[in-house]
Amino acid sequence: MKIFVVGTENYNSSVGSEKAGQVTPIIYTKADSALLKDRKPFFIPDDMGRIGYTGELVVRICRLGKEVPERFAHRYYDAFTVGLNFKASDMLRDCSANGMPWAVATGFDGSAIIGDWMPVENLYGNVEFGLDSNGSTLYTANVSNMIIGIDRLISYVSHYFTLKTGDLLFTGAVSKEEEPHINDLLEGYINGVKVLECRCK
Repeated sequence: MKIFVVGTENYNSSVGSEKAGQVTPIIYTKADSALLKDRKPFFIPDDMGRIGYTGELVVRICRLGKEVPERFAHRYYDAFTVGLNFKASDMLRDCSANGMPWAVATGFDGSAIIGDWMPVENLYGNVEFGLDSNGSTLYTANVSNMIIGIDRLISYVSHYFTLKTGDLLFTGAVSKEEEPHINDLLEGYINGVKVLECRCK
């Protein structure tokens, strides 16, 4: 199982739809041990500097694919959920500045949290998701406002990696990263239905 992550904000309204096709996705991967699910708590590392996170829409790959044309990409995923993409922000900045690999900063154990899956066919083409922290809304977003759409992302990723059933794709941040605090309760919603609940410890 592979975890693919879009490494930039993907809902930036300053990039018009006419320019979206010119944007090349930035993709990185996380180890499968990064996956945290079933509403297990996230333990904030105390030895990695500042930790940040973004809430993202996640899609589940449902079939084997390589070099998938964009017009057929919708056949290669079957469910959505909300995910939390954690990273060691200071470590990432330092590694990038010094030309060093930054896999540890982005792919450490527990850094990819996902909620419960919602089948694509149950959403009738309209997918809006949101993230709350301690009962307050951090943001909401709709897939219709993506800079790089899901189908294009899947087509792009499949050009370099063979997609396999069960692979995950974090489709990009809505806005700047947030900083977790002990006892924060993070909740994610799709079309008003809660699919993600995670307590930070």
